Amino acid sequence: MSDNETPEATTAARPRKPGRSKRRRKSGGARAAQYWMVVSSPDNFRKTREHGFSIQGLKTRHRRRVETMRVGDRVLYYVTGRMGFAATVTVSSPMYEDHTPIWRSSRRDEDYPWRVHIRPDIVLEELDWVPAKELAYRLDYVRKWPPEHWTLAFQGHIHALPRADFAIIEDEISRSSKRRKTLVGWSGSSTDFTFGRSGASGCSWPGCRSPLRLASCGGSPR
Repeated sequence: MSDNETPEATTAARPRKPGRSKRRRKSGGARAAQYWMVVSSPDNFRKTREHGFSIQGLKTRHRRRVETMRVGDRVLYYVTGRMGFAATVTVSSPMYEDHTPIWRSSRRDEDYPWRVHIRPDIVLEELDWVPAKELAYRLDYVRKWPPEHWTLAFQGHIHALPRADFAIIEDEISRSSKRRKTLVGWSGSSTDFTFGRSGASGCSWPGCRSPLRLASCGGSPR
């Protein structure tokens, strides 16, 4: 060290170790969202709906998976029996333990103790659930199984999905939701273009039983 060089200057002049700075940058970066599919019975899905899609419990054996869930992760629901996609939600809390009875299982001692708070994104009415069969061939996740056994992809309780697969499914759920809103808006309009006059049903021609308006049925008695 020269006479006019301070210890602080010497320390500042030392080059940083590349590995150390890389680790700091990596640890400080935002974690990418994960994408999940919860396989639920119709009764258990109904329970989640009754709670306003504010909470989701997962089975005892899946603790390690649920521990990896973070705020901002996305979840979609596949309902057994109907074999359809019914809703998407976003995780809004870390995992916590709670044994309050909500969901049911064939095992009496199963109370879905590992839970997260959620908030609903898109929730479909039962008639509008998206059939999994229509989308299965497009999903990379399902290709792990032979085509004739695609339903095996939807066994078990919780699955991690590729982001692209989640996007495909959520897009179809969104389409189904928009179709429903369109139908509701059409049925609530002041003029019913299928059934004729505003609020009227059927043809106005005397004796005509046609459900169509006069211009559509031709005005001839039935």
